[in-house]
Amino acid sequence: MTMKHSQRRRPILVAAGAALLVALLGGLMTDIGPWYRSLVQPPWKPPDWAFGPAWTLIYSLAAAAGVLGWRHLPDRRRRETMLVLFSLNGFLNVLWSLLYFRLHRPDWALFEVVPLWVSVLALIVVLAKDSPKSSWLLAPYLVWVAFAGALNYATVRLNGPFGAG
Repeated sequence: MTMKHSQRRRPILVAAGAALLVALLGGLMTDIGPWYRSLVQPPWKPPDWAFGPAWTLIYSLAAAAGVLGWRHLPDRRRRETMLVLFSLNGFLNVLWSLLYFRLHRPDWALFEVVPLWVSVLALIVVLAKDSPKSSWLLAPYLVWVAFAGALNYATVRLNGPFGAG
């Protein structure tokens, strides 16, 4: 394997590994046991089985956006900014699952979904000039987080207050 080939594969491996790590940690934080099943859900909530494929697609698109961004951003500083934003986004993604599913605090998760959404928007903005395809690959993620925020809000309204026991 030539050095050039190795350098081309490295971003793909890093992006795939990072997406898998965030998916694994988020999955470990997601407990759809008795507490979750007892929540009153809005009638427009997708079935539970749909969330896995949706997140798989979103993580795949985000990884692809990261690879394209890495290849198209013009300098190290812009690449480092992108990496910081992806890292922050991954942290916020896992934190949302922790707040909602492990700590049983959809109300806290509702506040946390705002910076999560902003982190996706920031990635789109940072990548837009030099890698428009990357920005478009992140658009479904932005829409999904907005949808998740609306679902989170409905759950809080239907079930709150939380943390009373």
